This record gives sequence, structure tokens and C-alpha cells, in this order.
Amino acid sequence: MHKVYHRIDHMAGSVATLRAEGVSYRELAEITSRFGTSLGQVIKLDGDKVSLQVFSGLRGVATDARVRFLGRPMQIPFSDALMGRIFTGGAQPRDKGPALSDGLIDIGTPSVNPARRVIPSRMVRTGIPMIDVFNTLVESQKLPVFARAGEPYNPLLARIALQAEVDVIILGGMGLKYDDYLFFRDTLEESGALARSVMFVHTAADPIVECILVPDMAVAVAEQFALQGKRVLVLLTDMTSFADALKEIAITMEQIPSNRGYPGDLYSQLAARYEKAVDFEGAGSITILAATTMPGDDVTHPVPDNTGYITEGQFYLQNGRIEPFGSLSRLKQLVNGKTRKDHRTIMDAMIRLYASYRETLEKQSMGFRMSHWDGKLLKYGERFERELMDLQVNIPLEAALDLGWTILSDCFEPFEVGIASRLTDEFWRRKSTD
Repeated sequence: MHKVYHRIDHMAGSVATLRAEGVSYRELAEITSRFGTSLGQVIKLDGDKVSLQVFSGLRGVATDARVRFLGRPMQIPFSDALMGRIFTGGAQPRDKGPALSDGLIDIGTPSVNPARRVIPSRMVRTGIPMIDVFNTLVESQKLPVFARAGEPYNPLLARIALQAEVDVIILGGMGLKYDDYLFFRDTLEESGALARSVMFVHTAADPIVECILVPDMAVAVAEQFALQGKRVLVLLTDMTSFADALKEIAITMEQIPSNRGYPGDLYSQLAARYEKAVDFEGAGSITILAATTMPGDDVTHPVPDNTGYITEGQFYLQNGRIEPFGSLSRLKQLVNGKTRKDHRTIMDAMIRLYASYRETLEKQSMGFRMSHWDGKLLKYGERFERELMDLQVNIPLEAALDLGWTILSDCFEPFEVGIASRLTDEFWRRKSTD
């Protein structure tokens, strides 16, 4: 039997403080008042002084409420019955389906020992050229999507969910507007992708503590599927909402704030979730792609700044496109040499020429006379943006590489692109007739 306490010393926001013994960090507790029973989680220990984050808030809870510690952390059910289901940030059904109770697993467990991890060796195909060709997503990689407010990062994640060549999609939504939740649900349902997906959704109207639980639940379920040999892609949106929830709770607890009011352990909190990305030897893998909004389009904001030190690159979403110069996949060289022998060459040559196109645009805007070479670059840059950078383009990797050769052939002569003749002799296309 677990000891029951009948006195709460202090209440602020959704945090209750009382004195208790033998309690562990992240342990669950039941808070029973005359209005019913709520769950809470231990978020701070100071000797026998225990701080509880109450999921449903403290409205109607009196200081004489009954508090019973359960002796375990937050748990969620795991089984194949999760597939196609949608849950709240408190692991309750959001889709009006039956509640699940079998195969309970802990959330918030430690990440896998690095010594037990396998070096990434396989790409995750998405059908998006700016990812597959230029910043390849690698299995077990952790990558953020940096974007300012208003950029289509949720539609991008939805497209990746539909097209990624993986076995299971785990979608974790934090602070979503209800319309965004409906967008994800309807998009996955109409395409049939919901059948291989599990969704944990916290909306802006839900208790703040559930926002913090979403990534833990998503990666806990992903880990179990990966141990079964599945290739799992975890999509999280938006990690800035997660960090803001941490900040709100830290302020309630009167913690000394760090940069811009965020808690001093922001880096550790983010890393604990991102480091769940792993490739298991003899089993499956977990790949994490997480949207991170940048307030004021400021990449030095604490959330993207800390994120950049943890992850293996980033996709930089700007003006509705994945920006080639702000984006980076640090692991792409582990796989793009195994796809097709011209992959790296096309990637390097097209980005180099696109950089020259950007310089030509600057010259044009300042009124400089355009040369014949500048004219070629302008034609090339417009086609590159329209046919490869546009996020609506949906083609396999090999077709994207072929399209790259076609664009180069239509805009330049073989000797102008800086590609070895052994490759141009094999892949160069005849010029288009239009």
C-alpha cells in the first residue's frame, strides 16, 4: 500500500507542493478532492518537499485533498492496437475509440547507450527532392525543421508522413490549433496512412503538462515498435511549444530563469527527447524529425540555438521552401554515396550553380548589365526553384536525379557545369526542344 497524505502546503497555477517521504522524481500521484480524482506527476524534489504538476489543474482542489503516490512513473499502453489511433497528451483516446490498458510501458526512460547503437547506413526516402537529393534524411537521424511562424511546416510533416518509406509513423502534436489537429487527422485518414500511424495530440486548450508528456509518449511507443524490427519515423510539432510549456511550469515554481525566461536545463530537456533516435543492431530504428518555430525568425532564440547543438543538422524552411543554404544533413554522406554514382555530383554541381544564380540576382537588382552567362544562370535558377525546390514536387530520388541532369542540359553546355566528363558522357541529356 502506498502512503496517503491529506495536506497540501502550497498551490500555484497547476503545481501543488506538499511534504512526503519515499517519493521519486517523475512518480505519479492521485489527487482526490470533492470534485473527483486527478493525476499529477512529481516534477521537483527538495528533501521531503515534493512539487506535483497536476494534469487537470488545481481548480476545486482544497489544501486537505487526498494525495496518494502510485510508486511508478507515467505509463501508456503498448500493443498493435495502437495503430490508427489518436490520443491526447494524457494518453486518453481522442478519436472516441476504446481506451487501451494492456502492455503498459513507462515513458521518460533513459536513451539507448551509445555503445549499443549502429552507425546509420540507410536513407529514408520522402519523395521530396530538396530532402532526398540535397539533404538526405538518414535512418536514426534527429533533425529539426527550423521555421518562422506562418511557414508550412505542418503540411511538410504531413507530406513526409504520407510518403516516407518507413513502417510506422508516430506523430506528436504540441500546442496545436484545433484546425491543425484536424488537418493532420484528415490528411492521414484520407490517404490511408493513418493505418500505419499513431497520433498523440496536445491542443492549445489542453492542460499544459500534457504538452510536456507528448514527446515522451511518442518516443516510448516508437522504441517498442523499433525493438520489434520496425523502421519508425517520429514527427514532432512544435518543439518550441514544448519549451514554452517547460518555461511556464518553471515560472510557476519560481525557478531562477535563464536566457529569455527559459529554464536552465532547457538543453538537457531537449536532448533527452532527441537522443531517443537510434538504430538498433538486429532490430529496427527510430528517426526523429521535429518542427521548431523561431520567434521573430531568430535562429539565436534559445530553443533553435540549443536544438542546433543536439541534432545532426536542420531543414531550414523559408518562403515555403526548404532553403538549400540554411539546411544541412550532417549524415547524408553516409548514404548518398550508396544510392547512385551521380548523386553527390549532381548535388554539389546544382547547389554551386544555384549560388551563382543568387549572385546574379543581386547584380540584376543593382542594375548591372547581364552577360550571356548571367542569362543562363537566370534560366537555370528559375527552373531549379520551380521544378526541384517547390515542396509540391513529388518524385522518387532517381527521377529527381534525372530531372537534375535535364535542367543542367537545357541551360548549359557540358564543359560549363564543372562535372567530370566520365559522368557527363553517361548522363548528359539532349537539349529540350522548347
